[in-house]
Amino acid sequence: MTDQPLGYADFVHLVIEALQAAGIDYLIGGAVAAWAWGEPRSTMDLDVVVDIPFEAIPALSKELEKRDMPVPVDIILDTLNEERVDLPINAIHMHSGFKADLYPLRPQDELRRSALQRRASVDFGPPLGTVYVHSPEDLVLYKIWYFSLSQQTKHVRDIAAILKSLGSEIDYKYIQTWVARLGLSSTWQELLDQIQPQP
Repeated sequence: MTDQPLGYADFVHLVIEALQAAGIDYLIGGAVAAWAWGEPRSTMDLDVVVDIPFEAIPALSKELEKRDMPVPVDIILDTLNEERVDLPINAIHMHSGFKADLYPLRPQDELRRSALQRRASVDFGPPLGTVYVHSPEDLVLYKIWYFSLSQQTKHVRDIAAILKSLGSEIDYKYIQTWVARLGLSSTWQELLDQIQPQP
């Protein structure tokens, strides 16, 4: 360890290192994925979807602890066994305060499974390097969902930036299929009316 303060990108790199060392498939969502497809915004937290095989739980706990993010095995198990609510595994870096929310892939979560299958590899350059993030369509879907729950305008800004940045590259049919399945068609139309993209 050095005396240099840990930067956010370095923290993300540590988390991904731990997941890879434990043999766990992942994709990054939230603000980091928004950087890839839209525009940068500040954040202190990291949202990651993780597919954790039962046999990889001890390795995950060990690899996180090696990087100053202790999460006991029983905490991981308890979170994986929780089926009533979508709780993440919280991995907090002891020296910087940065936090990773690791959202387990659950058997009944078809959207998250689809998103993991469609994840995109993006090179952010050093120190973060190449990592897996939400595809732009899946990121938009989650932003629609989060907006429906919270009405936070940051989700509208993120969606607008993604649609403006990628234009006709966006698979609108995929988004439309999923918003219909999720009961979010009216919310999606409301957002489109606000944003007025030019697909």
